[in-house]
Amino acid sequence: MANTDQNELVFVPLGGVGEIGMNMAAYGFGPKNRKKWIVVDCGVTFGDPSLPGIELIMPDPEFLEENADDVLALILTHSHEDHYGAVLDLWPGFEKPVYCTPFTAAMLAAKRASDSINENVAIVSMTPGRPFTLGPFTVEAINVAHSIPESNALLITTTEGRALHTGDWKLDPTPIGVPPTDFARLQKIGEDTSLPLALICDSTNALKEGTSPSESEVGATLAAIIAAAPYRIALTTFASNIGRVISIARAAEKAGRQVVLSGRALHRITTIAGELGMLAGLPPFLDQDAYRSLPRDKVVLLCTGSQGEARAAVSRIARGDHPIIELNAGDRVVFSSWAIPGNEREVIDIQNLFIDRGIDVITQRDGLVHTTGHPRREELKQLYAWTKPQVLVPVHGEASHLEAHAKLGREQGIPTVVHARNGDMVRLFPETERLPAEVRVGELYLDGLVLCTPEESGVKGRRRLSFGGHIVVSLVINRNGDVVAGPEMVMEGLPIVETDDEPFDQAVKKTVSNILRSLPAKRRADPDLLQTALHKAVRGEVNSLWGKKPNVTVFVHRV
Repeated sequence: MANTDQNELVFVPLGGVGEIGMNMAAYGFGPKNRKKWIVVDCGVTFGDPSLPGIELIMPDPEFLEENADDVLALILTHSHEDHYGAVLDLWPGFEKPVYCTPFTAAMLAAKRASDSINENVAIVSMTPGRPFTLGPFTVEAINVAHSIPESNALLITTTEGRALHTGDWKLDPTPIGVPPTDFARLQKIGEDTSLPLALICDSTNALKEGTSPSESEVGATLAAIIAAAPYRIALTTFASNIGRVISIARAAEKAGRQVVLSGRALHRITTIAGELGMLAGLPPFLDQDAYRSLPRDKVVLLCTGSQGEARAAVSRIARGDHPIIELNAGDRVVFSSWAIPGNEREVIDIQNLFIDRGIDVITQRDGLVHTTGHPRREELKQLYAWTKPQVLVPVHGEASHLEAHAKLGREQGIPTVVHARNGDMVRLFPETERLPAEVRVGELYLDGLVLCTPEESGVKGRRRLSFGGHIVVSLVINRNGDVVAGPEMVMEGLPIVETDDEPFDQAVKKTVSNILRSLPAKRRADPDLLQTALHKAVRGEVNSLWGKKPNVTVFVHRV
């Protein structure tokens, strides 16, 4: 057992380990209870139908708040929402710097302006290959290929050992518009045996064999599809995939077509990329206002909505309610993406709308029109071989991904493989082990403009309302128990059907009247007793008719 006064390097996942998205991790260094901390990433995940009204879910930073005086900085690996989306909501209160690349800094600034966020954070620019010091940590960003520009792994060095935090990555030797993963630097990390290395590694595709296709392969497929299109061709993809946007623009130029953008996210991200010189040499993009003036066979439409978002451009085009853009039979739509789990139904519905109108739909089932930004098993093996880690901690994934990654690491001979989940404290060096420390983790919900805990959110009540509807009964009694006003009743979310030859709402009103007649005046004069009797009777009657218990609220006022 390590001495309590000995320095140790620990890893604490606060989100993203045991789930997809909401990535946030802390690295601590120093003696027990006297550590300095750096934080890596601060992301979100998205609400689903089980959380009505909740747009975003964020990791609860309570552990960091408890150690706020010793938190040195936040470092962002890249600017996908699941890695940086919570920064402007969670980090301003810490008043500590945020280290990131220029593209990520520009994305944060655009998000702040777009969402009218008053809070701001202090940005410090970092450059791959140029280490910087934060207290006892030396941190170096290392360029990796991913599906957004300026993605980085982080080499975190202390006197006891090193951690290579991969972020999201793949070994793509021919990405588009960005440099490839820095293979040489990764190899040098493995050649340095002065300090042991722990690999904190992306597990998203650990279940998939082989190697992830290159972005240039997708670009070649899209170029062939665009060249062969007889009429209009529309493509939808993740707006952040600048490499994909560049491939589409190059293919359009080669085919003698012009690119029209539709969707705020595409305009925002291409503006940022253009200002940073990432779109050099490409013809300018046109706004959607130019769409109708272009010949049918001279346009490439690039639009948002690859995940089925109801108000995004491709959804509105599919429904036929876009104010400017329309597609006709014989035109083509390419979904250069795949559906994030939970979005499948919405995406399929949009595709069916196009198909019903005679518009050709091309998806990943028809060819290589999309590729992942994460490593498959052969790429993981290659990274192990280059970096030669003594410790592997699988992160970024659900239980099945993490377990597959751990098994692969053991098979490849990594000496120590740690099974971690959100809230675990893992000592990396010296003497790797999972510590019994209690680290509070959880979720925060963004509900409109309100950031709250699950308990504060009212989601449980919304679920009840969505399942059983709501009945409100209100009446006024006097001190003698006489009803002097009402009863008034409002029903929401209950079926409008007839039972026993009378409307459903009339059956409920009859139940209320029966209770008022059957209770003696003395008992009716007690507001609490009357309220309880009406609540029980109404709920029971509806359950007998419907087979479900509604939410019932009774107001009894006494004058």
